[in-house]
Amino acid sequence: MSSDEKLAEYPRYYRRKLEKLQKMSRTLSKMKKFSQNWYKQKHKIAILHEKIANQRKDFLHKESRKIANSYDLVGVEDLNMKAMSQSLNFGKSVADNSWGMFRTFLKYKHEEQGKYFVTIDKWFPSSKTCSVCGYKNDDLTLSVREWICPDCGTHHNRDINAAINIRNEAVRLTSVTV
Repeated sequence: MSSDEKLAEYPRYYRRKLEKLQKMSRTLSKMKKFSQNWYKQKHKIAILHEKIANQRKDFLHKESRKIANSYDLVGVEDLNMKAMSQSLNFGKSVADNSWGMFRTFLKYKHEEQGKYFVTIDKWFPSSKTCSVCGYKNDDLTLSVREWICPDCGTHHNRDINAAINIRNEAVRLTSVTV
């Protein structure tokens, strides 16, 4: 989610090819190990994994280029995606989005154009802080996706509010006006 409320539409390449991968893996497991057909099947599986990786990388390059061309300042939250995928049961989805690779692409494309790329600390309370008045709501759990600020009464979508707070923190850290 971005601060201008654009939602990321990931193509989910791995999820789309998962059924085919599973079928090919089952076929491989029924073959005699180290036979000629076993090596051929193993090669087919490797080619499919490579195709998925190339599709993902192509998508990430195109999206990062669009963002780098459109914005002079990009702020991203420094999230521990490995821990998130393990603790929240989002393993395949997190890996399929390839957030770390996307951040790397964004960073080098911004730096080569002389633009600002800011990483916000993972402990910054981006989704718990009201983007209007600055009130910090410590009672929020991860399951709460929308909340109303008790100070100013503003209704917040958790993701949009976090994106706005991350943008504001990036502006504050760089002293750049947006």
